[in-house]
Amino acid sequence: MACFWVRAGSCVIALVTLGSLTQALHAQSVEAFYKSHPITMLVGSGAGGGYDVYARAFARHWSDHIAGHPPIIAKNMPAAAGLAAASSLYNSADRDGATIGAFTNGAAMDPLFGNAGAHYDPRRFAWLGSIGKLENVCATWHTSAVKTIADAQQRQVVVAGAGATSNTAIVPKLLNALIGTKFKIVAGYDSGSGLTMAVEGGEAEGICGLSWSTMKASRPRWVSDHLLNVIVQMGLTKLRDLPDVPSALDLVRDPQSRQVMELILMRQEAGRPFAAPPGTPADRVAALRAAFAETLRDPAFVAEAQTMQLEIEPMTGAEIEAMLAKAYAAPPAIVQRAAALVEPGTAK
Repeated sequence: MACFWVRAGSCVIALVTLGSLTQALHAQSVEAFYKSHPITMLVGSGAGGGYDVYARAFARHWSDHIAGHPPIIAKNMPAAAGLAAASSLYNSADRDGATIGAFTNGAAMDPLFGNAGAHYDPRRFAWLGSIGKLENVCATWHTSAVKTIADAQQRQVVVAGAGATSNTAIVPKLLNALIGTKFKIVAGYDSGSGLTMAVEGGEAEGICGLSWSTMKASRPRWVSDHLLNVIVQMGLTKLRDLPDVPSALDLVRDPQSRQVMELILMRQEAGRPFAAPPGTPADRVAALRAAFAETLRDPAFVAEAQTMQLEIEPMTGAEIEAMLAKAYAAPPAIVQRAAALVEPGTAK
């Protein structure tokens, strides 16, 4: 028995010591903490993709504005369409500010729509900000006879798609359901070069749900050589580059259908968002948010972004929180209709 009590006492001492260490770490100043703790950045996409390119470019300058100047180490987690990164940050990452996430645009809204891979409540993340929107367009190749959205309402248009819950599948289904287009999705293409090669090779007439900013960065010749017919844009506001291309939102006549489209399009507003885990110390969250905003104004980052043709349309962490509060307060009937389009298996 004596041995048992000694062991038990040792366990108590160990627990007390561990608790004291945790308190000491949380009591450190922001600068002292980040001088000794690099930041791991969980990137919810594969290496070399659009999200990854944006996140790494931003991280190269972000560290300069964080007290202590910690190195930022990217770790790609593309599984489950990027939701693995969000789930990991929420459920298993240390909540000390040394791990942050660079998420895909759907991560904040997917739990609302019933995505089975979203094991987190996005309203509890400490949102740091977003680099830019991720507004999609529908476009056909320059050789296609479909030059306008009206043409796509008159005849079938074959478009290349990735997975069933990718934007290249969701957007054409949304337009077919709400404005009467006749897009036929040929799914299964790689979300990067597979889609663009399908169009260039004539396997599909176009892509519906193509990120305008990603396309400009990855296929600049498509823009400069006028190789696309951009027939409709998907956003709550119009893109500066495309003032004459109609907005899908303006083509929806039924008020409830318009609410459904607005809710789905909210996924794009915080197009490239960053977050820290729930429970991250408030002073570190504040420091990361301030550094995030400073980086977006940093002339060196702005110059690099322009060289890389990266679209910068930021949102603050507070703006993301407000947007999510509005989205998650949407009427159940609207959420259910939106979910049936975004996550087909969730309809009841």
